[in-house]
Amino acid sequence: MNLIDVGKMTEEQAREYLESICWPDGPRCPHCDGKNATKMNGDAHRTGLHQCNSCRGQFTVTTGSIMEDSHIPLQKWVMAFHLMCSSKKGISALQLQRQLGLGSYKSAWFMAHRICHAFMKDPIGPTLKGIVEADETYVGGKPKFGKPLPKTRSQTLKTPVMALIERNGKSIVRPLEKVNAKNLKGTVEENVEKSAVIMTDECNLYRGLNKTFADHHKVHHSIHQYAKRVQPGLIAHVNTAESFFCLLKRVHHGCIPPRF
Repeated sequence: MNLIDVGKMTEEQAREYLESICWPDGPRCPHCDGKNATKMNGDAHRTGLHQCNSCRGQFTVTTGSIMEDSHIPLQKWVMAFHLMCSSKKGISALQLQRQLGLGSYKSAWFMAHRICHAFMKDPIGPTLKGIVEADETYVGGKPKFGKPLPKTRSQTLKTPVMALIERNGKSIVRPLEKVNAKNLKGTVEENVEKSAVIMTDECNLYRGLNKTFADHHKVHHSIHQYAKRVQPGLIAHVNTAESFFCLLKRVHHGCIPPRF
């Protein structure tokens, strides 16, 4: 669905779209997790109201979600989700306010933070498959005033971050306490299916992944090798992960408040 399709939605269409995402197998009660529910179509009932036939609780698609108790129309919520998901370098609350026609900056800030909170929900079980690129980087700004600079590169104040990128698919990003073989390979094993093919650089900490997964290919950046043909139709590289880190750091840079 593109931005034009979202912009043409009515409030009822936006509600039906959210219901199709949240309830692909029919309405599910957020109170007892029951699937036997009846839609309330009376004149005195609010739009989209359902009643569970097991616990007799009433609910809508927004019950228990970040949109609960919000007076912002669902059509604008769907538009906000689309804008934040499709803006690779991020989108500010002020821009959301302008594009959605919200009445105040507080409402836009409220939406942006709730949507970011929804993004923090972890997926259940291994979700990446096919060809998966794994790489790590350091993210962080300058030290605070009065805080000494690190003496060596190993004492960096930045946070190590690992990214797993499924080619033409989803991505998973995890902060690491320490960059070592246990954390790197453990993160890959927790979030990638065993039938996947792993692509990394020449870092020795990834050694042994070919025993757990279908295959493991490396590129050697130290000799200026950034892509190599492994077999017809299969090229080893981590360029997708490198591009992701470029966008991630650009978003992080835009979120840092100015220093005076």
